[in-house]
Amino acid sequence: MLRSRVGASFLFGGSTGPLIGLLLLCFFLSFTTESFFSLRNFVNILDQITVLGILAVGMTFVILIGGIDLSVGSILALCGMVMGYFAKELGWSMEAAIAVGLLASALAGLVSGSLIAFFRVPAFIATLAMMSAARGLANMVSDGHQIISFPAWFNLMAVIRYGGILTITVGIMLAVFVICWAYLKFTSGGRSLYAIGGNAEVARLAGIKVKLHTVGVYVFAAVLSGVAGVLLGARLDSVQPQAGVSYELDAIAAVVIGGTSLSGGTGSLVGTIIGVLIIGVLRNGLNLLGVSPFMQQVVIGLVIALAVSIEALKKK
Repeated sequence: MLRSRVGASFLFGGSTGPLIGLLLLCFFLSFTTESFFSLRNFVNILDQITVLGILAVGMTFVILIGGIDLSVGSILALCGMVMGYFAKELGWSMEAAIAVGLLASALAGLVSGSLIAFFRVPAFIATLAMMSAARGLANMVSDGHQIISFPAWFNLMAVIRYGGILTITVGIMLAVFVICWAYLKFTSGGRSLYAIGGNAEVARLAGIKVKLHTVGVYVFAAVLSGVAGVLLGARLDSVQPQAGVSYELDAIAAVVIGGTSLSGGTGSLVGTIIGVLIIGVLRNGLNLLGVSPFMQQVVIGLVIALAVSIEALKKK
């Protein structure tokens, strides 16, 4: 019995509640819809959560240190537009264009992180400003127009299924999950992030470089936003400046539903993965049930409120 509890704790990091919720949701949809419980539909869900999953990983790191990032959706669009401009307008190779797009994302994260760490600007305000600035820059790159038609191999990353299940884009999401989970679970840097979220001043007195870690986390979250923008471009074979609108809210929702505390210091990446799956499965199931998109927003809002309420009760 003790070994089973230790194993569950190692695998799920205290996220058994969200996991049970996910299983119950899948059980309910399996009986209320005809096509939910099928390999084709599960593969479709994986495709749909790829972008959200990568954004949610970066958001987990930010929230663990007690921060918030409202700019991830805009940075996603900025990376896509910079990539598209260099590839289509300037004629650069696709690989080089992707690298420049990710660099633009990293610079945006560096600005936000520096404002928060060194100038003591509240994270909400700093990332809200970056959300507006990055969206404006994304529109300026192409004067508000979308950029379409990239090299065939780029779009095929989201089309060809290896083993009949996984595309390269889904594989990248899974690789990001595993690498970041291992970093938080087994490295001193990961433990430092939990310490900063628990009490930044105590962490500083313990010798942790809080400011540098803070900047690093926001840069990392921005780079992952850029990666999500690249994968979204591959899936759509186009980029547009309005991509990623409200994605930051979905990412925050996934992290909170997964059990990570908004006050920082507690949570796990496994919980975030479960939160992403809950949102993906819920939207997929509501679509299969014929629920309108407007009602879907109401349902997801109620789920978020329920998750936050449960967290408050656990603290009491």
